[in-house]
Amino acid sequence: MDWAAVWTDIAGGLVIAGAIGAWVPDTFWRTFFLVSHPTAALIWGPLVGPLISVVSFVCSVGNVPLAAVLWNGGISFGGVVAFIFADLIIIPILNIYRKYYGGRTALYLFATSYLAMATAGFAVELLFNAMGIIPAARHAIVPEAHIALNYTTVLNVIALGIGGALLVHFVTTGGRAMLRTMNQPIETPPPASPHAHAHHEHADPRERPTRPSPPDTR
Repeated sequence: MDWAAVWTDIAGGLVIAGAIGAWVPDTFWRTFFLVSHPTAALIWGPLVGPLISVVSFVCSVGNVPLAAVLWNGGISFGGVVAFIFADLIIIPILNIYRKYYGGRTALYLFATSYLAMATAGFAVELLFNAMGIIPAARHAIVPEAHIALNYTTVLNVIALGIGGALLVHFVTTGGRAMLRTMNQPIETPPPASPHAHAHHEHADPRERPTRPSPPDTR
């Protein structure tokens, strides 16, 4: 069920992160993040970081490569932290909030989450800066995947085997039909006709069942 629910977000997030990293030049990011104005960049980064996450709708997997791109582009340390936090308010999740809780609650969740993420990013910036542990270099590298035979390979093979067995069990026990049912709207019963309601309200009292008399305890 998790695979069916989030595979499009994961694929889309990785594609968007790769496209932004490949096609958006660093000069744009350095201008956008106010790199030449350190004080303004300190405030601007945590404010704009979550918004970049929202419009790029990268999920918890795709936001890590894009966070590296933003860090190399000059976003503040607090900004990149706030960006990573903001995978909880990306557009697909906001749409889920809207469907489950309604528009007003979705807007409330977005506003409160955004404020919390921006504030947390700014606080982390100040704390790490006071401790002197903010990285000075901006050469974050996302390691490329390569084939190797080690303990990770063995664990991956075991995980794929378990996942494959669960997938076969899901398909052979009506899983696809369940997914189709979940995507269908819930059918609501039709409202009662006014005539039937009026008949119920104005029925002859003599036709109503009488309440039994209490037992004589004398």
